[in-house]
Amino acid sequence: MEFSQIPELMGLSLLLGLLALMATAAVARGWLRAEDRSGRPACQKANGFPSDKSSGSKKQKQQQRIRKEKPQQHNFTHRLLAAALKSHSGNISCMDFSSNGKYLATCADDRTVRIWSTKDFLQREHRSMRANVELDHATLVRFSPDCRAFIVWLANGDTLRVFKMTKREDGGYTFTATPEDFPKKHKAPVIDIGIADTGKFIMTASSDTTVLIWSLKGQVLSTINTNQMNNTHAAVSPCGRFVASCGFTPDVKVWEVCFGKKGEFQEVVRAFELKGHSAAVLSFAFSNDSRRMASVSKDGTWKLWDTDVEYKKQQDPYLLRTGRFEEAAGAALCRLALSPDAQVLALASGSSIHLYNTRRGEKEECFEQVHGECIADLSFDITGRFLASCGDRAVRLFHNTPGHRAVVEEMQGLLKRASNDSTRQRLQQQLTQAQEALKRPGAED
Repeated sequence: MEFSQIPELMGLSLLLGLLALMATAAVARGWLRAEDRSGRPACQKANGFPSDKSSGSKKQKQQQRIRKEKPQQHNFTHRLLAAALKSHSGNISCMDFSSNGKYLATCADDRTVRIWSTKDFLQREHRSMRANVELDHATLVRFSPDCRAFIVWLANGDTLRVFKMTKREDGGYTFTATPEDFPKKHKAPVIDIGIADTGKFIMTASSDTTVLIWSLKGQVLSTINTNQMNNTHAAVSPCGRFVASCGFTPDVKVWEVCFGKKGEFQEVVRAFELKGHSAAVLSFAFSNDSRRMASVSKDGTWKLWDTDVEYKKQQDPYLLRTGRFEEAAGAALCRLALSPDAQVLALASGSSIHLYNTRRGEKEECFEQVHGECIADLSFDITGRFLASCGDRAVRLFHNTPGHRAVVEEMQGLLKRASNDSTRQRLQQQLTQAQEALKRPGAED
């Protein structure tokens, strides 16, 4: 082949290549139109299943949609339900009413503590103030006696943190954590905390057998070994004198935290014990004046005690009433709350609440499936008007109708035994007020 023929061959090859490329594009365009007419997407195979790339994209979108969707709130209705407080985005583990009755504090695993105004409980909207727990979350919360601060137990930090409450001009509060947390002293998970109403000490109790008494500045004043194998509950009495605990033994042990006349700490001494159960005690509570205590045990009973005794003279508490609560027999966890006047006992097992009249020992109300999870905390407000419970992302408040009924029964009995006109007149006024309370919305059918 001569060199003069090479350019002609190259031009012919380029022309043929260009024609072939144009033909391929035309075929592809016709294939796409055919797919559009058949209604099948271009990325779909002939068998109707999407390609791997499309499948992965759809799965990612579904996962993103699931993450954005919040879990549904548990729905609960009852004629005695006064309100449901719903601002937390995580499960609530603990709550506490302030000593002045104005506020309710709740803590949850959403890294917040919320302060609710009790005057809004019966309103349509329930306002709350939020305190953020930085880089952690609180499992327990307690107000200070002067209601100017609150303490929390940190889940990851395993220590106490103090938040000061500063009132703003608009009526709200600013919450500020103190610069330093309490030192770490417990070797087992902490199950309860408390502040004495006298403001003299703080109590923390862990799940082993340890109860620590602290000064308000974070110094350990005393270490108590309960000798109850494992602590299940501990509390400071409302009077601020006593600390009590229960565990895997069939008793409740009570100590007095003693201070001198100048307010200096002296010692912790054993005061008395509640003996009478035949199995481990799951929980207990004090009445508002600390003269009554109630306990519930794995033996399937609850007991009401008269603790207004002179323990220094070896006087033991008196057993006033024993009632049956079979749900506690096989329960690993049971919550107990005693109304301020000790007229009503509330027991929670699982997600249900049972209310008992302590004078007659009879069950008066039962609320089934109150929360979507097991009830974590149970408490009466300081007036005894409401019973509060938490177990999921909501706090539910109930009218204490059994308490109103108990007051009416007590007033009627006292009125019959009244010996003079002035006493009868006073009791009649109190009876009328109690009867009016029963006529309020939610107090009766």
